[in-house]
Amino acid sequence: MNSHLFGAVAMVSMLVGLGSGCGPGPGAGPSNGGAPAPLPPVRVRLVAVENHGLTSTEEVVGTVRTRLRATVEAKVAGRIESLQVAPGQSVRRGEVLATLDARETQARLDSARAVLEQSVRDLDRVSKLLKEGAATPSEMESVQSRHRVARAAVTEMETMLGHARVVAPFDGVITRKAVDLGDLATPGRPLVEIEDPAHLRFEADVPEALIDQVSTGARLPVRIAARKDSVEGVVVEIAPVAEAVSRTYRVKLDLPVLTGLRSGQFGRVAVPTGQASVPHVPVSAVFQRGQMECVMAAIDGRARMRLIRSGKRMGQDLEVISGLEVGERVVVSDPDRVSEGQPLEVIP
Repeated sequence: MNSHLFGAVAMVSMLVGLGSGCGPGPGAGPSNGGAPAPLPPVRVRLVAVENHGLTSTEEVVGTVRTRLRATVEAKVAGRIESLQVAPGQSVRRGEVLATLDARETQARLDSARAVLEQSVRDLDRVSKLLKEGAATPSEMESVQSRHRVARAAVTEMETMLGHARVVAPFDGVITRKAVDLGDLATPGRPLVEIEDPAHLRFEADVPEALIDQVSTGARLPVRIAARKDSVEGVVVEIAPVAEAVSRTYRVKLDLPVLTGLRSGQFGRVAVPTGQASVPHVPVSAVFQRGQMECVMAAIDGRARMRLIRSGKRMGQDLEVISGLEVGERVVVSDPDRVSEGQPLEVIP
């Protein structure tokens, strides 16, 4: 047997096997070769294959972040005397996070207060002398200036002493602790990091080829890996300048308050790329036969199985890349229970 004849026989055998594997009807004939029993009619609902203009999208990966997060640092230098928080702990705005050794600042405050007291006494003395004519106005102005300087120094030291108590800037959760008890805190050295888990946003680096499709206020679907359903994000911020290496723009979307959303989760945002006309059918019309996707088409009042290749799912519709033509009607009510060649009674 030559190779062409062998290939033709193999193709016929494959098609016969595919037809028998995709849906032998319950009314198949007996094994003794007798005529098959006629299939009873089945009541079904039909839907026509439609070609709608749908928005095509491209997914961009990103991460869930908190809208409000801060790295808390000390404003003055000092040894950490107490550290009252740990990662995962909830804190309220104004709650003390750490206390620094402030003995040096306290000493400077005491000195400034002593100078202020002396300036008050000098001011009273010169005021009396000025009334008696024993002091000049210039002397009075000089004493008043020293008094203002002394008062400002006391205010400065009181403010510095207040910085020895590091407090939470807002309600949130401690996510990281960078120091321990006894460490030296200095301005610019992080102590703890705090985030507000109640309000989250999604941050993604959008390529420059897609950035013109994104605008502030736009609502885009976001799929979080830890959730089955997508959520809607609102674009609130778009970076005006692209990152030099990756040529991407950081886009931030506010997310609704939902149970299960956490900072750090991975996700994808669907960025629209234009309009596309694609045939589609309801998801309920498609069923599986092994690794193949099948539908039951209504041809001359009978069910005929079609193998299709599907594309993206858009809500309750499924894009059909090949296997069906626009205008054909398919079974949407339990199509996998309908047999090949079975008569159809259409439910209005």
